[in-house]
Amino acid sequence: MHEYVVVTLVLVAFALAEAIRGGLLNKRAEVSDDIKVEAVSTLVLFIFTQPGILLATYVLLHLALPAYEGAFAHVPVYLQVLCFLVFDDMTQYWWHRLSHSVPALYNLHRAHHNAGYMSVRIVYRNNLFYYLMMPSIWCSGALIYFGFGDVYAGYLIVKLSVIIGAHSEWKWDSALYKYRWLHISAWIIERTISTPSTHSAHHGLRSDDDVTHYKGNYGNLLFLWDVLFGTAKITRRYPKEYGVWGMRYSNWKEQLIWPIYTTPKDSQKEPE
Repeated sequence: MHEYVVVTLVLVAFALAEAIRGGLLNKRAEVSDDIKVEAVSTLVLFIFTQPGILLATYVLLHLALPAYEGAFAHVPVYLQVLCFLVFDDMTQYWWHRLSHSVPALYNLHRAHHNAGYMSVRIVYRNNLFYYLMMPSIWCSGALIYFGFGDVYAGYLIVKLSVIIGAHSEWKWDSALYKYRWLHISAWIIERTISTPSTHSAHHGLRSDDDVTHYKGNYGNLLFLWDVLFGTAKITRRYPKEYGVWGMRYSNWKEQLIWPIYTTPKDSQKEPE
């Protein structure tokens, strides 16, 4: 459980930086539905969904493969990390990419893009069923069952720190582009992990701003997947506007629990 404490501290640190620099709870494009979606989706993920998936994975594998519990704990650490990068992070890349191509999956992911801003607040902002169905969490549960639990703790801290930083309104990578002596480091970093620049482009509102890349930059921990699979766009700039262009209004309940609930047509008006 120590990894969750560390991740929480990282989240708090980025939130404080965001609050000092531009405001955390008073975004310019914020509407009344936003905080409801963000609070519910984040709490449900951490309290119920992720622990529930890991427990369910353990129970199922214990029933099906009892002899393999912890059987691969002796595997070298670098191979365990590689397994998590492939079966967790790369799998999440493809799940994320598929969610922008399949309409039903997009309805589960749209809440993440409904926010008209970047912020640590939106890191876990998704439909409740989006994470429940996410293959990478189930794969991580299987790897933990086979004996990779200790490595998972460290891996999770690194991965979520990168993801939180990539969503933050504080653009930590801007210093890499400002100073010429850091340009080589910037070239390597922005092609390896997700940064505020590359991930902000994925959240941009207008495709004609020469920065937004809504159908790309899907990487979570590793941006390398986008580079390898041809979905990368690197501009070293940030969109001026964020959100979903031209989509019908979806209230906070639909964003959280579609397809159980759909916004009535007579109330499809953006809240103040």
